[in-house]
Amino acid sequence: MSGIAALETKETEANGAAEQAVPVAARAYRALERMIVTLELAPGSLTTEGALIERLSLGRTPVREAIQRLAWEGLINVRPRAGLEIAPLHAADWLRVLDARRGVEIVLARSAARFLTAEAAAPFQVTAVAMHNAVLENDVLGFLEADKSLDEALARAADNDFAVRVAAPLQTHSRRFWYRFQSGTGLAESAGNHVTLIRAILSRDEEAAGVEADRLMSLLRLHAQAAAMR
Repeated sequence: MSGIAALETKETEANGAAEQAVPVAARAYRALERMIVTLELAPGSLTTEGALIERLSLGRTPVREAIQRLAWEGLINVRPRAGLEIAPLHAADWLRVLDARRGVEIVLARSAARFLTAEAAAPFQVTAVAMHNAVLENDVLGFLEADKSLDEALARAADNDFAVRVAAPLQTHSRRFWYRFQSGTGLAESAGNHVTLIRAILSRDEEAAGVEADRLMSLLRLHAQAAAMR
């Protein structure tokens, strides 16, 4: 086996081990969240707990826990005797999401730059590379995965569980709106803005990180305004 092949094999094994280490309920949540964000579960459509269990093959309890979490986050509406409604998608709501998200993103970015450790820096570096590759390959889904990874890296580095709990559902809603209204034209721009934020955090420049987070929210808001006017 060549050196490169050996490295690829080790990476595959590590990824498989990491996936197995994730709690089943978290895997169910991540899978359902991805399907909602990418509109695989269409906005306003109806489904059932049983249909989602069959689709994910992860068992009743973890899927039920994931549904409960998504309902709390406003991504699924539980309709008694009617099933589960995937939250509708109204363009004007993107502005509301971003207005709610803006302040907490600045807090997370500044905190991540202030408290960054060598261990916490590694996921940011991996995410920047993933976003660059997504642009080169025009891989929208790959970019969304990298964006989710960035949110998780911010959550770990910022050392502020209260801000993370506020930000997480807003980040998911925002990704869903971006995928619906902007992903076809704004991939390179979005990736570039995120990478600039990552660089500020890796430089441990708290002021610059806050500025870049605010700039990113401002640019996203411009896209949201355009979507609301269509």
